[in-house]
Amino acid sequence: MLVLGIDDAGKGPIVGPMVLAGCLLEEKAEKELKKLGVKDSKQLTQRRREFLAEKIKESAEAFEIVLAYPDEIDGKNHDGINLNDLEAIKTAEIINRINKGFGKIKVIVDCPSVNIAKWKDFLKTKIEDLSNLEIYCEHKADVNHVSVSAASVLAKCEREKEMVLLKEKYGDELGSGYCSDPKTSKFLENYSKKYRKNGLFRQTWSTWKTACSKKEQKKLGDF
Repeated sequence: MLVLGIDDAGKGPIVGPMVLAGCLLEEKAEKELKKLGVKDSKQLTQRRREFLAEKIKESAEAFEIVLAYPDEIDGKNHDGINLNDLEAIKTAEIINRINKGFGKIKVIVDCPSVNIAKWKDFLKTKIEDLSNLEIYCEHKADVNHVSVSAASVLAKCEREKEMVLLKEKYGDELGSGYCSDPKTSKFLENYSKKYRKNGLFRQTWSTWKTACSKKEQKKLGDF
């Protein structure tokens, strides 16, 4: 049976897209990729991820990568669709694209929600054809399943490419995009208002709103 692993990268940052990847593998390919050292992308260096990403693409029966940019994340949020629900919608998008004539597929998803059963039920409402699918949603699937590890590598590499493009436009001071990164935190503080219409920040997030209010307070303090 073919296995379709799905994982995300960039769910947490304030800057740049959330990326989801799906990787469809035969059992033989899974074993070969495991021997090569494919594992959860967080346990690999960027250089190693980039090397393995090419091997994964060569070995996969199919793979898909989808992105959700800040404007989409904010728009869905305004519509009452939170990030976990958006991730389910994007996960279904990957499944629907890949599920074309491969026969029976075991789908394993690294679940972003605490409530796995509820999230899985919502995911299934977005899938066009469930007849040939076995769907498993788990925590730490990116650690426990090679297909999901492979997907995590593809997602992380795509996220890194997106950040390179953003840094070319906004400079290295942009940092990693995560608020825990002092560079990003400083960039957010300095440019939250200036770049508010550029689709750079996730503006429904409290961290962006806080940075904007700090900027306003500083301006008021100038008088």
